[in-house]
Amino acid sequence: MSNDKIEVLRTELDEVNIKLLELINKRAEVVQEIGKIKGKQGVNRFDPVRERSMLDHIAEHNEGPFETSTLQHIFKQIFKASLELQEEDNSKALLVSRKKHPENTIVDVKGEKIGAGTQNLVMGPCAVESYEQVYTVAKAMKERGLRLLRGGAFKPRTSPYDFQGLGLEGLKILKRVADELDMAVISEIVNPADVELAVEYIDVIQIGARNMQNFELLKAAGSVKKPVLLKRGLAATIEEFIHAAEYIISKGNDQIMLCERGIRTYEKATRNTLDISAVPILKQETHLPVLVDVTHSTGRRDLLLPTAKAALAIGADAVMAEVHPDPAVALSDSAQQMNIEQFNSFIDELQSSGLYKGKVMK
Repeated sequence: MSNDKIEVLRTELDEVNIKLLELINKRAEVVQEIGKIKGKQGVNRFDPVRERSMLDHIAEHNEGPFETSTLQHIFKQIFKASLELQEEDNSKALLVSRKKHPENTIVDVKGEKIGAGTQNLVMGPCAVESYEQVYTVAKAMKERGLRLLRGGAFKPRTSPYDFQGLGLEGLKILKRVADELDMAVISEIVNPADVELAVEYIDVIQIGARNMQNFELLKAAGSVKKPVLLKRGLAATIEEFIHAAEYIISKGNDQIMLCERGIRTYEKATRNTLDISAVPILKQETHLPVLVDVTHSTGRRDLLLPTAKAALAIGADAVMAEVHPDPAVALSDSAQQMNIEQFNSFIDELQSSGLYKGKVMK
């Protein structure tokens, strides 16, 4: 008789569980609708005042047998799951999200396909100093089959007294060298007003770490038909980085490359801390190519090769590094740039490692 009673109660319990399930899912649907409205309004989805109010409301209506603290703990888990559901819906809505666009975006830079499965190397001086300096580096690159030339014409520096770059004259030098050697130019633009002018001279607009959340610059870069290389901010989370890219794509430009360049931590052994795990995370969360800048992440010439190997091994689409004919006299970042001999050794080591899946001439 007692066993029959247990079975009856268990059946009743199963029915209650189904009702709870239906109510929890109904609650989730309401939460999703609230999330959509908040998203359109630009309002933070987490509202601690509202959560506190709901917990107090639960306490007022609890008649047992569960303790109020137990029920509040259960509802906190429901609240947490609801917030995660809203965030998942938001990530699905992002244009840069892989959930929105499952296929990899391939960025075409004058015939160099980035994100197509092969890997690339982006090299060049930290700052454009002269035609001779840029040509010397570019010629060494071209002899090794590399066509993606980086160089800074506008240099946002920590100190206002440091070399700030040659500006427009630097862009003209880059274009002249690129035209002579059939190369593609990647250079940083720091002012939204300069974007329209810059596209006449460069093939890729770089937005540097200090400008990752310069929203007017992001929108300006998104409004032109040029690929954009977006670097992660000095202390930016991956979520903030992804949303910065969303500013660009929301204006119609989907030719975006993301660049992990190290983030600021308490560690002083390197200039920044290379977040190597960001590469697979960004490739999982977005459909955009991902590069790694080994120069600015480490700030150390002796670490360029091992970090480049790590970047390629973990799946980076390209590696960036700096080269100067004579780093000792460079006007910026002399300690982290390779000379031509070191550059050639760097290429040889990457080739012999078997990690680099790109075209390089012996």
